[in-house]
Amino acid sequence: MTARHSILGGKVHLYQRPNSKYWQCASFLKGKNWRASTKETGLAQAKDFAEDWYLELRGKARQGILKVEKTFKEAAVQFWKEFPVITQGQRSEVYVAGHRLRLDNYLIPFFGDKGLSEITAGEIQNYRIWRQGSSIKGKPPARSTMHQEIVTLRQTLKTALRHGWLTHLPDMSTPYKTSGKITHRAWFSPEEYKQLYTATRARVAKLEGTRHYWAAQQLHDFVLFMANTGLRPDEVKRLEHRDVDIVEDLNTSETILEIEVRGKRGVGYCKSTTGAVQPYRRIVERNNPQPNDLIFPLNNLHRDMFNAILKEEDLKIDREGNRRTAYSLRHTYICLRLMEGADIYQIAKNCRTSVEMIEKYYAAHIKNVLDASAINVRRKKSLSKKLDK
Repeated sequence: MTARHSILGGKVHLYQRPNSKYWQCASFLKGKNWRASTKETGLAQAKDFAEDWYLELRGKARQGILKVEKTFKEAAVQFWKEFPVITQGQRSEVYVAGHRLRLDNYLIPFFGDKGLSEITAGEIQNYRIWRQGSSIKGKPPARSTMHQEIVTLRQTLKTALRHGWLTHLPDMSTPYKTSGKITHRAWFSPEEYKQLYTATRARVAKLEGTRHYWAAQQLHDFVLFMANTGLRPDEVKRLEHRDVDIVEDLNTSETILEIEVRGKRGVGYCKSTTGAVQPYRRIVERNNPQPNDLIFPLNNLHRDMFNAILKEEDLKIDREGNRRTAYSLRHTYICLRLMEGADIYQIAKNCRTSVEMIEKYYAAHIKNVLDASAINVRRKKSLSKKLDK
């Protein structure tokens, strides 16, 4: 420090940090050191600021509103300092950025100046009520949106807990909660799937000789490839030709694709149906690729053309109001396999998901999964008769 002065009988100290032109002020109150920048370069003006700052600080202490503990904003700063570093390479950039947006837009504006011990179950409930009227679009946040914000809140408070700034986590469960409606994932029924690939095939013939011909061919094969492998769109985007082998399956004596999948579940494996083989062969013949070339090189996977066809065929929205996307082709694969009587455990392994997820979102609404012979069982009438004693 280049200079130091005391005022108010030594209760407030003024100093300058090296390489800074501004005066800083400091005081010890309620067992804690308090500091602030005066934003003044002149000593006289800095003394006036420091005196007002100290009197305001002492007034808050007398009223019992002086925070002698860490605030939520301080915990949020620490959380954001740690989270991107610790999770680097394990979480997507979108997921990480989502935490920052939720902190900046909602959590810090509401909880920021509150001491960590003040964030109780009741205060969290007040936050939920406040959020109902704070939406920019004037529409209450969706259940999933609120869930994500509570996750960010919990992660921030856990950071405070690890640093000893908090003794325990408050109850963050939603009171008066009802079970959310479980809706099935948007998919294409067998008739709708046939309508879709017939339309993509017709688009190929229509665009022959134009600059969109190659894209139409790729889209047609993409639809068939997705619906016969069950891959996620993000997995398909990463898929290279060296990840795919055309093999003769020993158990079925059918020609299928064996795929090494890299996605959100790490590295897994997938065995396709026979319907994926011919589309893949056409892709290889069309593009003459190198082993490390992407199978579908465009980032958007021809999204505009795909959505245009869905709208033309009146397939964009299903009867439940769900919007169909490229992800719906994965859902279609799962549903069609269930309808064919495939083992649910093997489907879960092949799709790198859980049996619970399939039972919850897919199997519940497929009539073919129900066995009428087991449901409509009738007890046979007894053929015995009572004998006379």
